[in-house]
This record gives sequence, structure tokens and C-alpha cells, in this order.
Amino acid sequence: VQLQASGGGLVQAGDSKSLSCVASGSTFSRYVVGWFRQAPGKEREFVSGISWSGFINDYADSVKGRFTISSDSARNTVTLQMNNLKPEDTAVYYCAATPAITISRNEYTYRYWGRGTLVTVSS
Repeated sequence: VQLQASGGGLVQAGDSKSLSCVASGSTFSRYVVGWFRQAPGKEREFVSGISWSGFINDYADSVKGRFTISSDSARNTVTLQMNNLKPEDTAVYYCAATPAITISRNEYTYRYWGRGTLVTVSS
């Protein structure tokens, strides 16, 4: 299984940005995909997760109402739409996937990881 995250870049506070995670190498119908982020000097934290079917999702309190996660099974892509970005959203964002039926916020439960993509939000 390979995961390719993309879409990072530099934005200003209040702007929007969309991150994509493209998966390949397996059938993902029984997978969940999570987005995590790691800010400088901090531990990696859960941001959002979704079942591949798109029927269930979860968000960290810090992004709830601003971020939206979605899945496109036909394109094997999970998208994280980030609105009203804040400087504290600055981090390297990672997508991860694992065979599961429930979404875990624990990074150690995810089997596959993509390379991160850096999002920088200036004030």
C-alpha cells in the first residue's frame, strides 16, 4: 500500500487549502484513512479520519467546524478541506491508512503512512 499526500504550501490566516491523499496497491473498501499533523517541537496529533465508504468520520476538536474530510472511492482519494486556517494549524500533515471498521485517533494503530506535506499559515 502506498499513500501519496499532496497540497501543502504557504497560506495566510483565514485562507483555505485542500490536501489530498491518493492510495494505491490494495482494495481499500475496508480501510480507514486518517490525517495527522506534527507541528515543530510537538508530537504528532490526530486531525481527522474517515472510513473509506465515507459513512463515518471523526475530527479533532481543534479543527471541528473548519476542516472537512471526504473520500472518493473511484479515485482512491481522501481529501482534507481546510478552511479558516490559523497559524496554529502550521504543521507537516500526514495521511495514514489501516484495515479497520472504526476510526482510531491513535497513530500507532495505522499501518501505512504517506510522506508528509507541509502547511504553513502566516499571521
